[in-house]
Amino acid sequence: MRTPICTGFESIVGMSRRGFLNSFGMGLGGIALGSLLQPGALLGSAVGRGMMGAPHLAPKAKRIIYLFQSGGPSQLDLFDPKPTLIEKHGTELPEEIRRGQRLTAMSGNQASLPLVGSPFKFAPRGQSGVEISDMLPHVSGIADDLCLIRSMHTEAINHGPGVTHMQTGSQFPGRPSIGAWLNYGLGRENDNLPSFVVMVTKGKGGQPLVSRLWGSGFLPSENQGIRFRSGANPVLHLQNPSGIGRDSRRLMLDRLRELHELQFEGNPDAEIESRIAQYEMAFRMQASIPEVTDISGEPEHVLREYGDDVKNPGTFAANCLQARRLAERGVRFIQLYHPGWDQHGGLPGGLRTQARETDQPSAALVRDLKQRGMLDDTLVIWGGEFGRTNYCQGTLGKDNFGRDHHGRCFSLWMAGGGAKGGTVVGQTDDYGYNVVKDGVHVHDFHATLLHLLGIDHERLTFKYQGRYFRLTDVHGHVVKGALA
Repeated sequence: MRTPICTGFESIVGMSRRGFLNSFGMGLGGIALGSLLQPGALLGSAVGRGMMGAPHLAPKAKRIIYLFQSGGPSQLDLFDPKPTLIEKHGTELPEEIRRGQRLTAMSGNQASLPLVGSPFKFAPRGQSGVEISDMLPHVSGIADDLCLIRSMHTEAINHGPGVTHMQTGSQFPGRPSIGAWLNYGLGRENDNLPSFVVMVTKGKGGQPLVSRLWGSGFLPSENQGIRFRSGANPVLHLQNPSGIGRDSRRLMLDRLRELHELQFEGNPDAEIESRIAQYEMAFRMQASIPEVTDISGEPEHVLREYGDDVKNPGTFAANCLQARRLAERGVRFIQLYHPGWDQHGGLPGGLRTQARETDQPSAALVRDLKQRGMLDDTLVIWGGEFGRTNYCQGTLGKDNFGRDHHGRCFSLWMAGGGAKGGTVVGQTDDYGYNVVKDGVHVHDFHATLLHLLGIDHERLTFKYQGRYFRLTDVHGHVVKGALA
């Protein structure tokens, strides 16, 4: 007979989870005490601890605030000046520039593809001389803090696949979002708030933004984003029903936890423990959410920095201020969505509206973080799912035009968190149609974000259906030129 390697092992085999916990040390009481001393430890989601245990690399950033501009902002009118388009305004897009590349169904059947020069003026900004459009006077004022990537590119040419690609690393629905990967890998910094929060500007039209964009995919569900809304109840279903006090809620959760543990004994599914973790987080959030969403204590001079809309809950300005408050309290990934950038027609007027809503708050957020000493370890990102074409969609008018989707090249910027300020990465051709230098694919962008947070993008993986998945799929390189 083979000698047992570990004395007493046979007595544990076949024991229920409840029986094991009761027989180990002081049983559930001892574990409950331990959970008070180290909140979340019982659920494997203690503050500061994720699947990785510790970063792979020395991190430059602790958190990300991603200002996602849904719809595809026109890089040619905001960040990538092209004098050639002004010179050749109204002439046909040369075939040697297009190179037979596919177009969307919205402009692919046009008999003519007339080039459109931007009506907006560009000028060098700050000491770095980064050229930015006069449509963005406030962002122009922080040019020396920006790492402007002009050579982003994606295979997606429609909104659904494009947004999904930028948010999950795949054009196909069902993959975990960036914030979910970070939550899974790095864990939480604050045990009373979710580590992944989402806000969508209220009252904006445009392409639908669905919850799978901040979902956990095949990762445990506790890693999904929590959406904050404007109004009296920022998080749905968080408040107690009328007549139910906090003590009663606590007793109910204790009994519910016991039922879940019984269920786990017969069906050891990780989602059961995730459900327990989510109930407990919701209970703690009942006290933390009212405090974090109350801006009444913010100084008036800070409110003025963000603009007139900041006191109107749900606006982009209000969400930017809320993002700073969440970042201060240890929320690791804060995702803001601002729709309305899909200017297939009426671009000059539409772009002015979008710039008026987003320019001042975006710059104010960067300045606010910098003044508080938080910009060094907070990475701020601004950009959409793709850019716009250099030719007009539809009829080119004297003072009016539209641009179609364009994934071959587009721009976004980063600030703080280890990104190299006052620099431009990549270059597009004179027509603003193709990348000609230092292209940055979506997977390269994601690899760089993870690197700044101390993560080797090839090592943060999850096995699902027999394959190891990662945010960067099967390729991606860190963009060295974007690192400070």
